[in-house]
Amino acid sequence: MESAPTYFPDILAPLIVLTVKGEVNTMKSLLRTNSEIAEIYERHIQTVYRVCFTYMKNVADTEEAASDTFIKLLKSSPSFESSEHEKAWLIRTAINVCKDTLKHWWRRREEISDDAIKGDYSFEISEVAHAVLALPKKYKAVVYLHYYEGYKGEEIAKMLGKPHSTIRNHLREARLMLKERLGTFHEE
Repeated sequence: MESAPTYFPDILAPLIVLTVKGEVNTMKSLLRTNSEIAEIYERHIQTVYRVCFTYMKNVADTEEAASDTFIKLLKSSPSFESSEHEKAWLIRTAINVCKDTLKHWWRRREEISDDAIKGDYSFEISEVAHAVLALPKKYKAVVYLHYYEGYKGEEIAKMLGKPHSTIRNHLREARLMLKERLGTFHEE
């Protein structure tokens, strides 16, 4: 993937304006300055965008999920122990946002065709990335976090709230599926 689009420049503004039932509300991130928010955004937008894309499979929904993730950051203003903690929080939040969107009652009624998934992207998706996107839901996040973000099994287990043995098994099963789909498989 080349780069995630900058689709909500308003995130860098001092106030976020939300329209709810015709009313305009303003919110401020109380614990962070605009420059801190901009730095967090610049550091993590690529990762958040990729995580969202693995779940949403189309650009429009991915952009919405990524923006919702950063809005949750602004609303909750959590304190982070390190940049790794910050990244883990954003990944976990992005996964939750995507899962919530996908299980929404209206989403289950929509029919999404394969053409919508293929889409017209402004970035290239490799054959391996297509194979990862075709994996069942329970494997996608684990494979992404391990191979694309470099997290170890124990770290992924903590992030996803699952036992380490489950993560290990999901990685093993996903490798077998990818090997079957891609023909040749190279251990990394």
